[in-house]
Amino acid sequence: MSLERRNVIFHIDVNSAFLSWEATYRLHHLGGKEDLREKVSAVGGDMAMRHGIILAKSIPAKKFHIKTGETILEAKQKCPELILVPPNYGLYEKCSKAFMDILRRYSPDVEQYSIDEAFVDMTGTEGLWGDPVTAAYRMKDQIRDTLGFTVNIGISENKLLAKMASDFQKPDRVHTLWHNEIEDKMWPLPVSDLFFVGRATAKKLFNLGIHTIGELAHAEPHLLKVHLKKHGEVIWAFSRGMDVSVVQSEAPANKGYGNSTTIAFDVTDASTAKLVLLALAETVGTRLRAAKVRAEVIAVGIKSHDLRYASHQMTLRNTTNITIEIHRCACQLFDQLWDGTAIRHLGIHTSRVKDGFNMRQLDMFDTTDYEKLEKMDAAVDRIRGRYGIDSVKRAAFVGSPIDHMSGGISREKRTVDYKKVRVN
Repeated sequence: MSLERRNVIFHIDVNSAFLSWEATYRLHHLGGKEDLREKVSAVGGDMAMRHGIILAKSIPAKKFHIKTGETILEAKQKCPELILVPPNYGLYEKCSKAFMDILRRYSPDVEQYSIDEAFVDMTGTEGLWGDPVTAAYRMKDQIRDTLGFTVNIGISENKLLAKMASDFQKPDRVHTLWHNEIEDKMWPLPVSDLFFVGRATAKKLFNLGIHTIGELAHAEPHLLKVHLKKHGEVIWAFSRGMDVSVVQSEAPANKGYGNSTTIAFDVTDASTAKLVLLALAETVGTRLRAAKVRAEVIAVGIKSHDLRYASHQMTLRNTTNITIEIHRCACQLFDQLWDGTAIRHLGIHTSRVKDGFNMRQLDMFDTTDYEKLEKMDAAVDRIRGRYGIDSVKRAAFVGSPIDHMSGGISREKRTVDYKKVRVN
């Protein structure tokens, strides 16, 4: 009689990723003596550029209740001696690639979930790597000994429980959370620890008298649906360890492309705002063309100086990836949306993405030569691809403080001049 083979899924999560990668680089490549991971330290954005939030923190910083996502000012109030280091996304991308390369040695089925975490389907690999716990320790230790940073690995039959397990005690640990361990290991945890339960959902559950994952698991599903709609059914299933999602080694196609930017100064005039939108249209258009797709819906988002947010969208007659056309539509939306309040943050987002084949409807009143614009964009893309993004710049940006290719990870976060940074 054959026994049904149990699925084995790993979730691997880098401990305090950005800070760990920064610490490892400083220790092993810059001759640093102090390990940031052992200090009250954090990676934070540039307050002068108004990116002043905590991006990652050390474990000792948790004792001061410093939280990822809070402002640097708030963190400094909690601990004036907090060591702050600037982000270096170029370094982080290299570390992430090296991390993923090691995971792929253990299984071809690796799903990169974010820059610092991944799922690996280890089902059927016992003959190569031993039982799941043995394999996890081998993987964890190889990452630590080869790359210099630590990870947590969660093991279970599905992705949800593996992710929950990896978040147990840190750092440098392996944890299991099989279905028969849910009652002992997961149900006593606060309901806010459950994947997909954010602060707003947790508050609603508290009001229903639900404080632990176990209490959620034993709640009446109909009651949850009344108060939380479809989301209530989802988290109820999660609380009972139900998850049918599979490890996707190939990322699904994007449903939309967008970029946004926090501006270093308050924008109070439409012409400057539209120059920012042109910079965003450049990067969004470039991404659409690189993916060989076109967008049917364009949206503009505005965040004011007092952090109020508003957005507006339009559906196009024809799908597009042409920079100037994206910018023209974005400016129309901006004019409809903006009430004159000083602007802190602008974004352009696209959706309803279609394959790149162009089936443009003719319009006898539109004399624009779209074929010429497409050829111009293609030529600019080739030049920038070969000589760098600054090799071609629109005249409107000459002498302007606005980066002509705005959005995504800003330039100051992509690299760090360590000659200007004190490394202890």
